[in-house]
Amino acid sequence: MSELLLASGLRRDYVDGERVLTVLRGVSLVLRPGESVSVVGRSGSGKSTLLHLLGGLDRPTAGRVLIAGEDLSELSAERLAAMRNGKIGFVFQFYHLLPELDALENAALPALLSGESPARARGRAMDALERLGMAGRAGHLPSELSGGEQQRVAIARALVNEPAVILADEPTGNLDKASAEAVAEALFGVVGQGRSLLIVTHDAGLAQRADRCYALEDCLACELRKTGGS
Repeated sequence: MSELLLASGLRRDYVDGERVLTVLRGVSLVLRPGESVSVVGRSGSGKSTLLHLLGGLDRPTAGRVLIAGEDLSELSAERLAAMRNGKIGFVFQFYHLLPELDALENAALPALLSGESPARARGRAMDALERLGMAGRAGHLPSELSGGEQQRVAIARALVNEPAVILADEPTGNLDKASAEAVAEALFGVVGQGRSLLIVTHDAGLAQRADRCYALEDCLACELRKTGGS
């Protein structure tokens, strides 16, 4: 099976005066079409940094990331922004919904940014909300939604442009058990038909639902090793 996302030899250093902090060193992984992969590690192990590199939100000090064969480090800022909006869907622990927009309007934003007409963007957003059981809450503001509902709106927003890769950073970390289970079901439910999920989490139970699971250990050594799956 061909690689949808390929990361090789990733290193990320942060410089503070004369001090260099190495957060990731020599990290490599593969995400294939239609599969789910999880990355676990304690707080400060570099999970979020890794996700930001994989999604083109940050650039590695060394190594490279390819998505659908395109090397992110070789893309112009404009092309990279288009890649993030079109081929990658982001889901974060804190939902980042715009408080003045209702659920439908929040979910439609990526489609609008891609140049879709308002009517088509809203139609695609409603389809995404329906898939996540949120159509009945489409007209509600974020303040009128529970945490789990807000996260499902955020997932709908991530799906609205039909991205090939969903990157999720601690998506259940701010939720109660019941809401976390609903969000997990929603996330893993969108895997397949060429769409893949990479999720970083400190929740071992959530991580083990993925097809393959890795662990980041020691944020200075930063070796990524396989812990489960095939």
